Amino acid sequence: MSIIARRESLAVCVGGVNVGGNHPIVVQSMTNTDTVDVEGTALQIEQLARAGSELVRITVNTKQAAAAVPHIVERLNERGVFVPVIGDFHYNGHILLKEYKDCAKALAKYRINPGNVGAGKHHDKNFQAMIDVAIENDKPVRIGVNWGSLDQMLLTRLMDENAAKPNPKDAREVMHEAVVISGLESAELAEKSGLAHDKIILSAKVSEVQDLIAIYSDLAKRCDYPLHLGLTEAGMGSKGIVASSAALGILLQQGIGDTIRVSLTPRPNGDRTEEVIVAQQILQTMGIRSFSPLVTACPGCGRTTSTLFQEMAEDIQNYIREQMPAWRESYVGVEELKVAVMGCVVNGPGESKHANLGISLPGTGEDPRAPVYVDGRMFKTLQGASIVPEFVKILDEYVASHYAGKDAAKAQQFQV
Repeated sequence: MSIIARRESLAVCVGGVNVGGNHPIVVQSMTNTDTVDVEGTALQIEQLARAGSELVRITVNTKQAAAAVPHIVERLNERGVFVPVIGDFHYNGHILLKEYKDCAKALAKYRINPGNVGAGKHHDKNFQAMIDVAIENDKPVRIGVNWGSLDQMLLTRLMDENAAKPNPKDAREVMHEAVVISGLESAELAEKSGLAHDKIILSAKVSEVQDLIAIYSDLAKRCDYPLHLGLTEAGMGSKGIVASSAALGILLQQGIGDTIRVSLTPRPNGDRTEEVIVAQQILQTMGIRSFSPLVTACPGCGRTTSTLFQEMAEDIQNYIREQMPAWRESYVGVEELKVAVMGCVVNGPGESKHANLGISLPGTGEDPRAPVYVDGRMFKTLQGASIVPEFVKILDEYVASHYAGKDAAKAQQFQV
């Protein structure tokens, strides 16, 4: 689907999911449950996986959490959920991975933050201990640098070197370099410790859009490791969505990025799967991957005083989202379907003709009839109180006829 030339990178296998190389860009997410809560964590992983997350990361911060990991994975397998589960380690990962061998085996990948593995002489020793466990269990690692927990010894070293130069860089540029160097030097240490080159994924997360673009643009030129993209602490609601879309969109357009996460702050009691949907929509609206049929709808204006088209657009989008788990199993290519729900005659018929299925609802003062278009051709006109259920029926018939079975090429043609 994509016309964007991807940066050449290695392919790393994470629990059966290939990241990098010529493989599709992978969507991942992270739980916010207490990992000790086996049932609660397994349930949220299942929800994230069913929403489309292809990798799910969990916090492993205590001995109790490490002991819970194999039980969580077992619970998922019993439910037929085989999404790779990644362990997120800070400060004590070298202890937990060595002491809890079943945890180390159950995880599909280890995330190591080089800024949080210890200082001074303990830094390399603790880091290498985690790499040894990865080698022993044939697991890949993500070396995840974060500017909020950057190795202070490294940053101080680079600041001192910069200060001694005739024309020193500003502090922000030095910080950028420190983030990049932290990832590259840690990857070099991992390989010197015996980890294979194709077992490493890098990330270099910051929380500002321009910083992220600058750091990843530099990092992409200096290595061939697969890169995990995402703003750290992107924020809540529209701020987090807009910031993530802006940063990831620019990098993805440059062919940079092999796996992404949108780190949204959920609203109180909010749906954690929102971050998965946003990540999918970033990739889909850029034409990189398709995950679910999207609904095109007009914003409304003075010609559309009725809220019917708004309610219908929301109802159709929700209906499609609810159907996708079943559709994905039965109908090959259904994620490419395009649906338009328009509010008046100005752009309604034209937009509807560009979609696979489109409906142009009557605006203020217009004839109370709603023409439906199928593959650019007028199909029928709907009117009355049953417009929404009738259009849903047409949608179902279109999906069943165009994407029937497992072979879309042999699907029966919809009769117009």
